[in-house]
Amino acid sequence: MKAMILAAGRGERMRPLTDRCPKPLLEVGGKPLIVWHIERLRDAGVRELVINHAHLGQMLLDALGDGAGLGVTIAWSPEPPGALETAGGIAHARPLLGDAPFIVVNGDIWCDADFSTLANRATALARDGDVAWLLLVPNPAHHPDGDFLLEDGRVLDADGKRLTFSGVAAYHPALFDGVDPDRPAKLAPLLRDAMRRARVGGGAHTGHWHDVGTPERLVEVDRLARLSAPDG
Repeated sequence: MKAMILAAGRGERMRPLTDRCPKPLLEVGGKPLIVWHIERLRDAGVRELVINHAHLGQMLLDALGDGAGLGVTIAWSPEPPGALETAGGIAHARPLLGDAPFIVVNGDIWCDADFSTLANRATALARDGDVAWLLLVPNPAHHPDGDFLLEDGRVLDADGKRLTFSGVAAYHPALFDGVDPDRPAKLAPLLRDAMRRARVGGGAHTGHWHDVGTPERLVEVDRLARLSAPDG
């Protein structure tokens, strides 16, 4: 099982912090956001990682290297200036991800999702005929209308009590068939098309999940991360 951590974004709303540091390297609870993901993936048995980079990407490489210091192996997927957006970045990394379903995690969130369960969901995609399994969360204050409807384990682009897509998911490589690996491409249109074909499953996560999108949220998540630490 492989996982991809998305780390190529510019982090405009986090400026000026991200003028000198890539957003996934900003620290909460005493360590970079991206390290929380790496450790949780590793502890779930997912040790083959792909990480994309663009803005200040060399800083990510310098900080994490080949991943050996964290008990994983990291393959790097460099992107051009401006990056390729989510679907474009994943399509660009497909040679590194291989032909089996994989996990994807946004590098600028902080959460305690169960990656062991997510790995099982990824393995089941080919069997079930789905191309995606999305983890949805209660709508945060900055996104009150949510993204998608969750009904009986299926994710729908429909009216109702929508939840927010967490940025944590399992994907079948077929979802990205036809996506140009060298041009920017958004993920949402691919997911909505797959939902129309009833090929997207999902579940709800009610634990910690935070989109670290502003300096104010970074301060709050740092506080929560320190409280959740074993000696916090």
